[in-house]
Amino acid sequence: MPMIHSAFTILLGGNLTVTDRLRDAVADSRFIAADSGMRHAAALGVTPELWVGDFDSSDAELMARFPSVERRTYPPAKTETDGEIATAEAIERGATRLIFIGALGGERSDHALQHLFHAVSLAEHGFDILLTSGDEEAVPLLSGSRKLDLPKGSLFSVIGFSALGGLDIIGARYPLDNFSLPFGSSRTVSNVAEGPVEFHLKSGRAMILARPQDFTGA
Repeated sequence: MPMIHSAFTILLGGNLTVTDRLRDAVADSRFIAADSGMRHAAALGVTPELWVGDFDSSDAELMARFPSVERRTYPPAKTETDGEIATAEAIERGATRLIFIGALGGERSDHALQHLFHAVSLAEHGFDILLTSGDEEAVPLLSGSRKLDLPKGSLFSVIGFSALGGLDIIGARYPLDNFSLPFGSSRTVSNVAEGPVEFHLKSGRAMILARPQDFTGA
């Protein structure tokens, strides 16, 4: 039986840059791959416990590299993405923290956008969520407080998925205090961390997008 951990990393098909920060984030988690996301397993030096999908984007070479990993094949004409299927498997196995590798960027903007909305929905159901490409990270911001350990001088943005009420940003070059952000406003794009950044939100849904290695705004 595998060791029981509440953190699961879902390997998706988007971009990946392996960094020390990313390795630290996935340390001690369990892994499930969604279709072509399996290609990230070698880069991370891990072997997922499950590989799911319709395998329409996994070539024969990739399939042959992981012959011992359990596979569950689904028809292309299905009502969920491979990533959602992998997430459901992780939750069934006891996940409380979900890390999505390869969830940002890539060739499919529709998939990347769906990953962001799915992450907000999961956060609303009480899951601790991180999406990362290595170069970029995203975490949902709902009513309450959140603190991100960001390097001094790194870029971050808050993207409202609705109008936001009572937004505080503390520890940034451009702080906010009890700010009301209209839906669609770019007011909270391209801020700069002065170190760890604290966020408070009274109402609304948002995504914090951070670039921990990008100091172009410093």
